[in-house]
Amino acid sequence: MFRVAIAGNPNSGKTSLFNALTGQNQYVGNWPGVTVEKKQGYFVYNGEKIEITDLPGTYSLTPYSIDERIARDYILKDRPDIVVIVADSINLERNFYLLLEVLHIHRNVVLVLNMSDIAQKNGINVRQIELFKILGIPVVQTVANKGIGVEKLKEAIHSNFKKQNILYVENLINKIYSNEVSKRINALSSIVKKYVEDYPPDYIAVKLLERDDEMREKIISKNNGKVILQEADRLIREIEEYKRDDTPSVLAMERYAFIHGVYKEVVEIAETVEKKIDATDKIDRVMTNRYLGIPIFLLLMYTVFTLVFKLGGPLSDLLDSGMSKLAILSEKALLSIGLSKYIVSFFSDGIIAGVGSVLVFLPSIMILYLLLAMLEDSGYMARAAFVVDKIMHKFGLHGKSAIPMVISFGCNIPGILATRTLKSEKDRLLTILVIPMIPCAARLPIFILFGSVFFKNHSALFVFMMYALGLTMAFLSSIIMSKVFFKGESSPLVMELPPYRVPDFSVVWRVTKQRTWMFLKKAGTFIMLTVALVWLLGTLPVGVEYASHKSLIGEFGSLLAPVFRPIGFGFWQATVALIFGFLAKEVVVGTLGTVFKAGENTLSSILPVYFSHLSALSFSVYSLLYVPCVAAVAAIWKETNIKWALVSVFYSMTLAYIVAFIIYSIGGVIL
Repeated sequence: MFRVAIAGNPNSGKTSLFNALTGQNQYVGNWPGVTVEKKQGYFVYNGEKIEITDLPGTYSLTPYSIDERIARDYILKDRPDIVVIVADSINLERNFYLLLEVLHIHRNVVLVLNMSDIAQKNGINVRQIELFKILGIPVVQTVANKGIGVEKLKEAIHSNFKKQNILYVENLINKIYSNEVSKRINALSSIVKKYVEDYPPDYIAVKLLERDDEMREKIISKNNGKVILQEADRLIREIEEYKRDDTPSVLAMERYAFIHGVYKEVVEIAETVEKKIDATDKIDRVMTNRYLGIPIFLLLMYTVFTLVFKLGGPLSDLLDSGMSKLAILSEKALLSIGLSKYIVSFFSDGIIAGVGSVLVFLPSIMILYLLLAMLEDSGYMARAAFVVDKIMHKFGLHGKSAIPMVISFGCNIPGILATRTLKSEKDRLLTILVIPMIPCAARLPIFILFGSVFFKNHSALFVFMMYALGLTMAFLSSIIMSKVFFKGESSPLVMELPPYRVPDFSVVWRVTKQRTWMFLKKAGTFIMLTVALVWLLGTLPVGVEYASHKSLIGEFGSLLAPVFRPIGFGFWQATVALIFGFLAKEVVVGTLGTVFKAGENTLSSILPVYFSHLSALSFSVYSLLYVPCVAAVAAIWKETNIKWALVSVFYSMTLAYIVAFIIYSIGGVIL
């Protein structure tokens, strides 16, 4: 058996290729010492078992982020027999940078040009033979998600290992760098080769000339390490004197010049594509403008919420009415066949009232997913992250934090996991701690419910303001936490903006369907179990009136209810809903439906009896900001430690109470 590592930029189709190669022969664990997922698998070719390791997606091997460090260390220290670099055929120039870094470390490389069908469809033609001649490594074109080219790749991997028609990269340094620079890299490499055997000499030489602190520390501990560093410093001075620039910049610019030259040599772009790229640049002058970018982003988000209400509202009302009729019919049907009143209550007051109260918002949530998927597929969501980045640094956040925060609008958990790409521990921790204040889709049913009941004429604006408040609290919290827990400046965001395109309906529909199905599964399993537990606690002890203050859940809620009286909802039903909302935010609505027995009557008709407009606003704000769901807390614990998980819980609960108290107190004075 021999080992193959798959490396590539995020969104290059690397994982799709891993799945196509390994099929069902996969196993998942964690990398040693970190919580980042480790995917491994194997395939059999000509009777030989070939192990595949899917490395984290990364743009470079500069070891700042966890993902970059894992990828670099595996290639450098574990030394797989072959490294497969997966490159997006549409964005080859960007993908080549990682390829060059890997070639400095590992000579046995296979280059995969993935998504070749989309490239051809968009008028981009990659001359594979010319690329093969320039780089001196096997080049295979694939369409990973359709399985095209996978067998050719297996053959290339096997041939490389068996040394059949293998081509090593020769004179790589001389190809990439100018004569003055390559001469000095080779000179330093020759000295390194004499004293250091555990790392490739070319890689060490380049890193030392880049003044890489980590590499200098490694070399100083070796025999004759001082001699190597002295020679490196001397060569740095020579390069800087000759090039009149600092050496790291010189090396980077020459690498990019080589990449650009290769790209121009091997890639043909149709004239129509050139015009499309030019059109994208013109649109971006408006969409990412320093003055117009933020207003356009806010206007688009407001439009999204308006459409959610305009299109989803009538459908939700029909579902709400249908659920009410279903509760009445089911109660009559179950009683007619002589079932116990407890069983009847379980189905009517528990399952239908609880789960039904959540399901009525399915049309609105589905429309939200559909609209967000359209924005993503059009290329705008990348611009949204870029636009929001402009204000990130003012609040102590890293520019790259914009990406996990945008992801968190769907769900906080993948947003928390996405912080792995941040380079410094400070930036990563700070982003993780503010993400729970980003309103996820699970909170949307709460906002839609209270917005449609208490702010009917301005329901879209109400939801928009909840999202705006969540973002504002996240930014303000980042300032507080930066001063209390963290110090230091954040580095700028560097990201690629894809070209604009008309959303592909099949892609948009697939994404919408997947996210909606996840919501339905949650409603049919976790939320159903939770409302069943709420119903049970509302029924016990035996003999009490269901969901009364004498029931277990009523007594428990009544015990804590006074805590919430200063912020406007000091009754036990609201308290219980918030407590169970810790399990999942959708459960807040489901619990309200269960404890208010919203089977025969709708929640819309019950809530005004208990809430005023002001207390409804306070409850919505508290639901927005208080402790994230248990799964999000678990993700924070897993990604950091118990200390930061507890900080997140206590900070969010405190912040939610303070903001709700201010709103309720000021509102009480004004009104």
